[in-house]
Amino acid sequence: MMVEGALELLFDMDWMFLVGTAAFSLSGYLLGVKKQFDLLGILIVSLLTAIGGGIIRDVLLNRIPIVFHDASALWVIVATLLIAWGASLHKVYSPGMHRLFIVADSIGLIAFSLAGAQVGLHYGLNLFGVLFIGFVSAVGGGIVRDMMVNDVPFILHKDFYGTVSILVAALLYGATVLRWDGPWLVWGLFCLGLTIRLVAHYRDFKLPRV
Repeated sequence: MMVEGALELLFDMDWMFLVGTAAFSLSGYLLGVKKQFDLLGILIVSLLTAIGGGIIRDVLLNRIPIVFHDASALWVIVATLLIAWGASLHKVYSPGMHRLFIVADSIGLIAFSLAGAQVGLHYGLNLFGVLFIGFVSAVGGGIVRDMMVNDVPFILHKDFYGTVSILVAALLYGATVLRWDGPWLVWGLFCLGLTIRLVAHYRDFKLPRV
């Protein structure tokens, strides 16, 4: 029983949210370095990337954003930025840094898609509501980030970026309808979604263009 309880704690959805927060903080940091922002600029971009989607989600659900009364996300952001700074990731933006950005952004995308979809399920939303809340949670911060740095948002032109967000949220909804649950389900979907996203990026898969 103790082992089972420990597993449930380890695989709790709160951990998925924190993983996504750390990943998006790092992707925002790397983008700030690429754009040669100062320290404040990097901090702002990282914050917006990490908490922007969650704030938009909470406003849509007519509740006070979680980050305004639970500081755990902010502590994760601070810790991530300090680690990135300590690892000297700010000194130069190289091809290796770009790969790290893609991986971090992909982790954040999938983690927030699942965490957002879980919020939608908690509120008893239908399929469209769950997909929409998961989608907004995942891409909202990235859209705000890209617009602030004058880039075209990933979701409008990149490979399977929004598609994989919708896919993992739909799979979570379907599993819930079928009453499949357990500590491994969400993390299995996370690994599946992350694999699809990275393969799609490196194989340059794209949806049909008009």
